Amino acid sequence: MKKISEHISWKEGTFSNTAKRLKINNKPTKEIIKNMDLVADKVFEPLREWVDGAIRVNSFYRCEELNTALRGSKNSSHIKGQAIDIDSLGKKTNAEMYEYIKDNLDFDLLIWEFGEVDPKWLHISYVSKKENRKEVLKAVYRGSKLTYYKQ
Repeated sequence: MKKISEHISWKEGTFSNTAKRLKINNKPTKEIIKNMDLVADKVFEPLREWVDGAIRVNSFYRCEELNTALRGSKNSSHIKGQAIDIDSLGKKTNAEMYEYIKDNLDFDLLIWEFGEVDPKWLHISYVSKKENRKEVLKAVYRGSKLTYYKQ
C-alpha cells in the first residue's frame, strides 16, 4: 500500500478509531492526497529528521463525516488533508518540537494543544508557501469554554 511519505504510512494518515467504530469510509481523493503529501514533505519529514526518531501521528486526514463525528471545526484543515496532529514518542518533547517548528519550518497554523509545560499534542497545518500565515496559537480550556490565544 502507498506511503504518504517515508515515515507516514497510509494507515497512519487515514486511520481513526471513531471512523472504524462508526463504519465511516475515511478515504481521501487524489487532490487531498496531494495536500497530505505536501504537509508530510514540508513539515513532518523535516521535523522527524530533526527529532531523529519516530513521531506519533494522532490525526491527519478526516473526511467531513468523520470530522463532524469528532466535533471538529466545520472548516478544519484536516478535511482537506492540510493538517496533522502529532505527539512525541520520547526523543524530543512536544514543547521542543513546537519551538523547532515555530522557529525553523514554514506552516500555516501551529497550535499548542493544551498542557502548561508541555502540550498534549501539536496541530500543524500547511497550505502553500504563498498562502501560509505562520499563525501560532495556544489552546486552553477556561471552565468548559475552549479558547485560542495568539502566541
